[in-house]
Amino acid sequence: MSGTKPDILWAPHQVDRFVVCDSELSLYHVESAVNSELKAGSLRLSEDSAATLLSINSDTPYMKCVAWYLNYDPECLLAVGQANGRVVLTSLGQDHNSKFKDLIGKEFVPKHARQCNTLAWNPLDSNWLAAGLDKHRADFSVLIWDICSKYTPDIVPMEKVRLSAGETETTLLVTKPLYELGQNDACLSLCWLPRDQKLLLAGMHRNLAIFDLRNTSQKMFVNTKAVQGVTVDPYFHDRVASFYEGQVAIWDLRKFEKPVLTLTEQPKPLTKVAWCPTRTGLLATLTRDSNIIRLYDMQHTPTPIGDETEPTIIERSVQPCDNYIASFAWHPTSQNRMIVVTPNRTMSDFTVFERISLAWSPITSLMWACGRHLYECAEEESDNSLEKDIATKMRLRALSRYGLDTEQVWRNHILAGNEDPQLKSLWYTLHFMKQYTEDMDQKSPGNKGSLVYAGIKSIVKSSLGMVESSRHNWSGLDKQTDIQNLNEERILALQLCGWIKKGTDVDVGPFLNSLVQEGEWERAAAVALFNLDIRRAIQILNEGASSEKGDLNLNVVAMALSGYTDEKNSLWREMCSTLRLQLNNPYLCVMFAFLTSEAGAYDGVLYENKVAVRDRVAFACKFLGDTQLNKYIEKLTNEMKEAGNLEGILLTGLTKDGVDLMESYVDRTGDVQTASYCMLQVFVSCNFCGKSISYSCSSVPHQGRGFSQYGVSGSPTKSKVTSCPGCRKPLPRCALCLINMGTPVSSCPGGSKSDEKVDLSKDKKLAQFNNWFTWCHNCRHGGHAGHMLSWFRDHAECPVSACTCKCMQLDTTGNLVPAETVQP
Repeated sequence: MSGTKPDILWAPHQVDRFVVCDSELSLYHVESAVNSELKAGSLRLSEDSAATLLSINSDTPYMKCVAWYLNYDPECLLAVGQANGRVVLTSLGQDHNSKFKDLIGKEFVPKHARQCNTLAWNPLDSNWLAAGLDKHRADFSVLIWDICSKYTPDIVPMEKVRLSAGETETTLLVTKPLYELGQNDACLSLCWLPRDQKLLLAGMHRNLAIFDLRNTSQKMFVNTKAVQGVTVDPYFHDRVASFYEGQVAIWDLRKFEKPVLTLTEQPKPLTKVAWCPTRTGLLATLTRDSNIIRLYDMQHTPTPIGDETEPTIIERSVQPCDNYIASFAWHPTSQNRMIVVTPNRTMSDFTVFERISLAWSPITSLMWACGRHLYECAEEESDNSLEKDIATKMRLRALSRYGLDTEQVWRNHILAGNEDPQLKSLWYTLHFMKQYTEDMDQKSPGNKGSLVYAGIKSIVKSSLGMVESSRHNWSGLDKQTDIQNLNEERILALQLCGWIKKGTDVDVGPFLNSLVQEGEWERAAAVALFNLDIRRAIQILNEGASSEKGDLNLNVVAMALSGYTDEKNSLWREMCSTLRLQLNNPYLCVMFAFLTSEAGAYDGVLYENKVAVRDRVAFACKFLGDTQLNKYIEKLTNEMKEAGNLEGILLTGLTKDGVDLMESYVDRTGDVQTASYCMLQVFVSCNFCGKSISYSCSSVPHQGRGFSQYGVSGSPTKSKVTSCPGCRKPLPRCALCLINMGTPVSSCPGGSKSDEKVDLSKDKKLAQFNNWFTWCHNCRHGGHAGHMLSWFRDHAECPVSACTCKCMQLDTTGNLVPAETVQP
């Protein structure tokens, strides 16, 4: 170290001390210095640590290498290798223990003077010290000393040795080593093998050698140039690293013929490699004139299964400081902590942060691992402002059996938590559609049932030019207003909106009572007003103000309503038109917008986005003519589709527009669960009457429309249903077996050969996929799913004669490859 770059060492058992080795030994104490001023004489190491100089030892000149004593006592005993080959024991403090006091200043002298390159204390027997020397033709290069040796013949007593300029001291010299190894060779690096006290690994001039002190005449070696800096992995004692120039060699001592891995460094030569003592398989390397330390993370313990086996390596670099690094040292106990020193003795305390691995649990909990720590990200239950992740929502909904109530479909929004108004609107819409479809299927022989599932947009189009308006009296006012006469289609639209019950009765009284019971006073008052019953609206507002959870300001609104006048230039109308927009509740706002609007101009009501879509549509059905209503419904439908608003299902129904709306909703929210359950309402309908054929195609009682209704549930008795249950027209025939759909596949004559390919006879469960209806959306040909799959395994074109449609290839998810296209 004299005339070379400084080295640095952490104390093995004092976690807050380190020594810098240069022309002298400097002992430092590390202490916390977070957000505080440095003490006089302290050096800043990092943002939260500083070092204070404790002592300096300049009694050992010509230092070439230093090794810190591994035992607890004495604490500050160091072995120093000198340029003349001598090894001196010195201390960086006063030790009052007389047992070890005699060790300080003891020297171990080789027969012939030459440079000492490396020192290594035995980790199992702390009194053994190995020294590696340069080559001498008549001497050994590896000497093992016993620092507590008491053999008289080996000791030259009371010889004077100069320690430093101008100072002399009588010192005890030891000239007879315990072991001598490596004759006529040079030793460049040393390390003891922790698994055995008497195994020593040495980097000799041209080979790596393992010496067994039980038989010093024999050694195991391998020829290599990578003989510098040998070091043993503290977590895997058979793994050793060494280097030469810019390459690092990783060895497995169980298979010592060649390195298991060679790491190529930068063109500049390496100066140091060291395993991390607190982290498994982490190797740090330093090159000359560099401010970067390169890290190699060996993920798994290598096992020599074959010659080509290599451990998995992840490489990365860290930059502890801006200046060139002379040396570094891992902290013995603090995880991934190291200290570096520059050529001008500037030091930096640095922690290598682990790569963070993230993992989602099946219950959507987020976990991440960083070093030895495992962290869990938990939601704060007390913070209601945090929006739960959609995956968490879907899991909680699934646990509550969300979407599975097929009898009372509207209850699914309660199972979803009753928090999302869009879900509430969706499930009420599907409930009304199911309810009125079943009622129409029983009463009407026409095709009205499928019209319900097509949504209000299709219902309104079917009644264009059939409705006229008439004057109706207000209840509680001497006034008349134009209202559209309600034909069958508009009544059906109002029923789907939930304003009136099924049947011919158009009374909104039951709906108002249900809103009052739910505490929706403002909405109930608005619906009453839209039905020209201002007296009932005022009564509802007064009830709301007097209820426990009601708003006392509702009395003020009721008072304002009671003063309504029809005069266009009245002060009441002027004030309500100005102040209505200041009301917080949208239903109170649209009430005054309705009262102050001109006849036929109801934009203040129709385009108030905070009002439920079903209420705005119901209002439009009562007050807009056919042309205006159709335009408004068309515009509103497009808005709902673009926004992915589930309230728009009321307008689109379960049509292509409904699928587009649902797609926008999933893109916006990620809620594939609701989309899946909503599409369960889709069914196969008859081409003639439009009724669902699903009822008679199932051998089990109807429990709601599911995906199984695309096909036939093959009952144990193999029942055949080959005609529509509504009009009794025959169902289409399978293009392959030519039997009417509805006949189970296994009942089809002559189907045994093709059935063998798809193995149709094994599964006897109801609603097996082989019996499902399937058809091409391009040519409209199809048949039993099992037959279609069997056909397209061997053919590319449609099975119908003269049809050249390549049905399966039109589907981007189709993965069947016809046999005729496979090259031999």
